[in-house]
Amino acid sequence: MDFGLYVLAGAVVGFAVGLTGVGGGSLMTPLLLLFGFPPQVAVGTDLLYASITKSTGIYMHAKRTTIRWRIVALMAAGSLPAALATTWLLASVFRHAEEYASILTTSLGIMLVITSVVLMFRGRIQQKSHENSSPVLISLQQHKAVWTIVMGVILGVLVTLSSVGAGAIGTAVLLILYPRLPSVHIVGTDLAHAVPLTLVAGIGHLFLGHVNWELLAALLVGSVPAIYVGTHAGAKMPDKILQPILVTVLMALGLKYAIF
Repeated sequence: MDFGLYVLAGAVVGFAVGLTGVGGGSLMTPLLLLFGFPPQVAVGTDLLYASITKSTGIYMHAKRTTIRWRIVALMAAGSLPAALATTWLLASVFRHAEEYASILTTSLGIMLVITSVVLMFRGRIQQKSHENSSPVLISLQQHKAVWTIVMGVILGVLVTLSSVGAGAIGTAVLLILYPRLPSVHIVGTDLAHAVPLTLVAGIGHLFLGHVNWELLAALLVGSVPAIYVGTHAGAKMPDKILQPILVTVLMALGLKYAIF
């Protein structure tokens, strides 16, 4: 394995994550597929990569008391059992990973498309949830505890299959169900849920033999300092430049894996 190449890949993705704030799974898993890794290895390795790189953020948000732990618990009550159940089904229904590789790539494509749409319309989603004018939104928010668990289940399944969505889609769910939460609490709460979800899903893939440890180490060596650099660079670049580029890339990758 070309360790140096994957350190560079980790640095590129880490810089992009710091620059845009979008979760690494949206960028890392497609990149690993382009490198020729099997879908199950790309997804499994990226899940553990995501859980490690996101974990430092929990400490910072917890220190600032910007995590709503009750909401985290509700989401996790749905997502963690769903992640375990999805892993068990993959192991029980299929004899070899190659048999469900297409399920993983199609799930990845769908989640990338959804993520790009969420990023494109995030401002509108936030505005509509604050207006509270739609009967559907009113109903969702009146039963938000139940819907938080339900959405946790959906995220648990799809994140386990694709490694994508715990960040951007989780944030959209919180914006819709909890419109009065300050933005920093939305981010902190979503992050606090994303770490255990990606960790549990990643451990599931580990038991299935889908984690490449040397690849994981290389990605972490490259990405950890690059995330820091990207975060500082991102503060100086306007969203009007970054967001259209990111949305276009994710949409193109999503369509590639969902359709072709």
